[in-house]
Amino acid sequence: MNIFYGKVALRDYLKSITTSNSNIGFVPTMGALHQGHLALIQKSLSENEHTVVSIFVNPTQFNNPEDLAKYPRTLEEDIKKLTALDPKIILYAPTVEDIYDGKPVSQSFNFGGLENQMEGKFRPGHFDGVGTIVKRLFEIVAPTKAYFGEKDFQQLQIVKKMVAKNNLKVKIIGCPIFRETNHLAMSSRNERLSPLERDKAAFIYETLVQVKQKFTSDSPSVISEWVQNEFKNNPLFTLEYFVIADEETLSECKQKNKNKKYRAFIAVLVNNIRLIDTISLN
Repeated sequence: MNIFYGKVALRDYLKSITTSNSNIGFVPTMGALHQGHLALIQKSLSENEHTVVSIFVNPTQFNNPEDLAKYPRTLEEDIKKLTALDPKIILYAPTVEDIYDGKPVSQSFNFGGLENQMEGKFRPGHFDGVGTIVKRLFEIVAPTKAYFGEKDFQQLQIVKKMVAKNNLKVKIIGCPIFRETNHLAMSSRNERLSPLERDKAAFIYETLVQVKQKFTSDSPSVISEWVQNEFKNNPLFTLEYFVIADEETLSECKQKNKNKKYRAFIAVLVNNIRLIDTISLN
C-alpha cells in the first residue's frame, strides 16, 4: 500500500497515476477505523479507479482540548485494516504541520445557518474547523467523489453546502450508518466505552426507533418531552440534546409539514464520552 505523510509527495504520485478521465474516490477519516469507515472505503473502491483515504485527527474542529487529547490514535492498526481490505488504497496520513503549515487555525465559513443548529450550539467553532480541513483535503487530493457517513448528518449537509458555495468539483456521497450488533452507531469513540457502557448504549438507538414510531401520531414537542423523561430515568446517560429537524435546513420542527422530510438527532454523554446518532422519520 502506498502511504504518504506529506501533501507534495501525494500530489506528485496522484499526477503520475491519473489522466484527465481518471476517477479518484476519497474517504476522509480521523482514524481508529471501524466497519463503518471500511464500508465507505469499499464503496469508493467499487466506484472509482483510485481511492485515497486520509487519517488525520484535526485539531481545529475540537472545542474541547480533553476530547482532542483522548481521541484514539491507532495508525498501525488502521494501516493493517486498509492493507487487508485492498492494498491498492492510497493512504494520506499528514502531520498538523503538513496540513496547516504551522498555523492550525480555522477559516470562517457561512453555511447558510446550518452551522447554528444542534452540534453548532454545543461545539462552538466546530464546523469552521470541519469546513477548513475538508476544503484543504479536497484541494490536496482533488477527488471526483468523496464519501461521508450519515451518522454525522449535519456535517454531511455542511460539507455539501461548502462544496456548493466554493464551486468545488467533487460529488459528495452520503452513506448509511453502520451499527454494532446491539445497534449502537459505530464510532471511533466507542472504543473508549467500557464493555458494560457499550452494551447499555444500545438504549440510544432503541429510543430513536420509538421516536420514529411516535412521529406518526404525536407532535414534536410531546416526543421531545418523552425523550427527556426517558433519559432522566436512566442515570448512565446525560442527554445533551434531542431535536427533530427538517432534513434540508436542519431547523427544528415545531409543526409537521407533510411535504418535508424530517430526522431526529441526538447527542448523549456516557461517562463524559460523547455519542451522537440520528434516524430518518419519514
